[in-house]
Amino acid sequence: MTEHDIVIVGGGPAGLSAAYSAARKKATTIVLEKDDSIAQNIRTSGVSWIDDIKRFEIPEKYYNPIKNFRIISPSKDVLLRGNSPKSCVLDVRATYQYLATLAAKEGAEISVRSEVQSVKLSPSNKITGVVAVTPKGRLDFDSKLVIDASGFNSIVARRSGYAYNWSRYGIGVEYECYCENIDPETWVLMVGNKYSDAGYAWIFPISNHRVRIGTGVGRPESLSDPIKKLNTLIENKIKPLDELKNIQPIEYHYGFIPNEGARKTTIFDGLLLVGDSAGQANPLVLEGIRFAIEFGRVAGEIGAASLSKGCTKESLQKYEKFWKDRVDSKIKSSLKVQTRWLKMSDDAWDREVEIIRQMGFEDFLDFIKAQFTTSKMMKLVLTHPHATAKQLFSLILDK
Repeated sequence: MTEHDIVIVGGGPAGLSAAYSAARKKATTIVLEKDDSIAQNIRTSGVSWIDDIKRFEIPEKYYNPIKNFRIISPSKDVLLRGNSPKSCVLDVRATYQYLATLAAKEGAEISVRSEVQSVKLSPSNKITGVVAVTPKGRLDFDSKLVIDASGFNSIVARRSGYAYNWSRYGIGVEYECYCENIDPETWVLMVGNKYSDAGYAWIFPISNHRVRIGTGVGRPESLSDPIKKLNTLIENKIKPLDELKNIQPIEYHYGFIPNEGARKTTIFDGLLLVGDSAGQANPLVLEGIRFAIEFGRVAGEIGAASLSKGCTKESLQKYEKFWKDRVDSKIKSSLKVQTRWLKMSDDAWDREVEIIRQMGFEDFLDFIKAQFTTSKMMKLVLTHPHATAKQLFSLILDK
């Protein structure tokens, strides 16, 4: 049996960030990661935003800056050029291991190849720890607080009966490839049935000769196998892959992401949810690393502060209020747009991409990042020339 103030389940960006801030507050902290190493299996394409990454003080060597955005539909091809890089594609493995280093420097323990088998509950149903199989054998981990950062599977919350399986979610598959003739400053989204029957495909460059090519589908809207679609795109060099040369896969990535909005409740007695486990993701491009790092750090800090108060649901309320005030309404608005996108025909996608063309660079950036402020949406409703666009922006304003 081992005793810690805080046990964190999951060694992704949310869990490692929580460990970092909890350990900084002198809470004895351990991260349990089921894989053999941090970021052994890549489950994300690594898209994020430079202003957030800089705010988290992640070194520039861990990401490729993106200045331009290209969107391709069945009959449209739109390129939005920026004056400076706004987005980025992370070296996911290096970034996550950097976050692990930050946590370890602050005194957090990290236990890899450690998979949770069961959750420990008090007679009053307060979570008091977990049982995990580790390289040291089967161990009981007693704690005052468990932070569930286990991602899509929400292992602790589900096994405690506090959370359900996600009914709507995205499946993404990609090859990380050596490739020639890459534009390293431009990422590409491809929409329409030939790319995905309920989702989109992408090309995300991570260096001058390395790129991630992938496709995603939404469940339950589509039952198709995304890897078959991806292989067809590459083998047939479907536009814009016909522009690339010598596409050679080096890695294969596969992952799930929740796609039904955030969980209604993310705090319980002795338990806190963060990252994908909490549904803290932007449904428009299914990215959530920035949320995972930010809310992970907040979770660790507030979790450490709640230790003296028994880590009750009431003492953890500050965490839930913080993240909901920051992003809950934006996630809900994004979900409305994404639900619309999943049902669109090829003709409808052509019309949607034409709306994006006329939005301009800055408005598109705010839109795709889910920065849906009332003033920005009202401006687009009032100024956009097309009725379809006004309907789209009004949908977001309709709370």
